Order: sequence, then C-alpha cells, then structure tokens
Amino acid sequence: MSRARTAVLISGRGSNLQALIDAAADPKFPAQIVLVISNIEGVYGLERARQAGIATAVISHKGLSREDFDAKIDAALEAADVRLVCLAGFMRILSDGFARKWAGRLLNIHPSLLPAFRGVHVHEQALEAGVKFSGCTVHFVVPELDAGPIVEQAVVPVLANDTPDTLAARVLEQEHRIYPEALRLLAEGKVKLQGGRAVFA
Repeated sequence: MSRARTAVLISGRGSNLQALIDAAADPKFPAQIVLVISNIEGVYGLERARQAGIATAVISHKGLSREDFDAKIDAALEAADVRLVCLAGFMRILSDGFARKWAGRLLNIHPSLLPAFRGVHVHEQALEAGVKFSGCTVHFVVPELDAGPIVEQAVVPVLANDTPDTLAARVLEQEHRIYPEALRLLAEGKVKLQGGRAVFA
C-alpha cells in the first residue's frame, strides 16, 4: 500500500500533531507523516516530531509578506514530495493562493462546531453565548477563514461550571480522536472537495 505523504504545520506544543503521529505509527494507516514545519523555533511540537524520527523545518514568518512566507512553506512541501497537509495549531492565516493550490489536500482542525465561533478565543465565545454543546471540526481549508467544507465533527456538553480551560480540555480530547479519522478518510479517497462541498465516497 502506498501511504499518502503528509506534512503537518504547527506553531506550538503539537498535541494534535502527536495524535496524528500516533495514528500514522500503524503501518496500515493510509497516511505517513514525513515533515513537520513550524513557524516558531523551539516549540515542543518540533521535539515530538524528532522523537518520532520525522523531518522538521522552521520557517519564520517574520519580515515576510504572507505570500512570500507561504511560498517558502510551499517549496518545502514540494521538496519533500508531500501530498496532503494538516494544520495543527498553526497560527498563521494562509494566503488565498496557497489555499487554492492545496485545495482538497489541506485540512484544519478548529475547536468549535463550525460555522459557530470562528476565529480565536473560541471557548470564551461559546461560554458567552450560553450554548449547551460545543465541540470541534475538521474541515477543508479554503481562502475564507474557518469556512471550508466540514469533514468530521465531535460534540461535547458545556457544563454549568465550565471555564474556557475546562471546556478546551474536553474539546481537545475529541480533537485527538477525529483528526486522525479525517486524515484517514482523505488519504483513502473517501472524502473529496468537489464544487465547494465535502463529498463522501
């Protein structure tokens, strides 16, 4: 079986990266993590990759336009013969050109039930809105922020005494479960981006 060569882009500790690494450690998993790129030096996610024997790169965004930064990322992905890309706590907004080039091969995970609560400070938004349920979403990346077609979602209850941190921890457990599953679907060709929708085989 040819496994889909996959890169993960990170900016921090890489807990979702670890979930993907753990899933891909099974030789039967249809994707292989071959490269981890961070825009910040010294984050723990890079250490997770090194411990798993995965190639790493640090590409700083400082002093670069969004397009020039994305061009450097794209060049690194092409050099590593990457086919699929997962964003895992990658705190940069990608340029329209990059999102279009990688359309259908680029996933992101977001800690809310999209289309609710896009952007940042998601758990604060959910608590302020008084919702009874929150969760997480894996979606295809499109030029509009957090607006791509949905591949996987998981729901958690919002409890009366929740803080942003307690809600975040409950959501994160589900992120670690659904992100590998979404990557599996994409790598196996069981979900595709067609006509602005996620189409399941």
